[in-house]
Amino acid sequence: MKKLLATLALIAGAGLGLAGCATTEPVDISADTVIIDVRTPGEFASGHLEGAVNIDVQSPDFAAQVMELDKDGEYFIYCRSGNRSGQAISQMDKMGFTDMTNGGGVQEASDRSGIDIVTP
Repeated sequence: MKKLLATLALIAGAGLGLAGCATTEPVDISADTVIIDVRTPGEFASGHLEGAVNIDVQSPDFAAQVMELDKDGEYFIYCRSGNRSGQAISQMDKMGFTDMTNGGGVQEASDRSGIDIVTP
């Protein structure tokens, strides 16, 4: 029974990992890449990647703000843990965006991209 539960937990964890988490491989950020922090404004104010724009994925006007962006652009999206950035990417994919990278959490995104975290 323990073996069955462990196997089910592994399968469930793998599925969740694919949906919301980022990889840990380095990312090349070009001058044209838009860096989007999808955390709340309060989280953004506590420290964010230099040059990032804040579009809160939990905000009622998230879709409206995203629709102002170029669907053909390049986007590097991060949050606190990688979960909300995965949700944002899923929503943006449904809106027709195609070039998006899940940066994961803010520290992971900084490590992967080489972009500093700025704080007030």
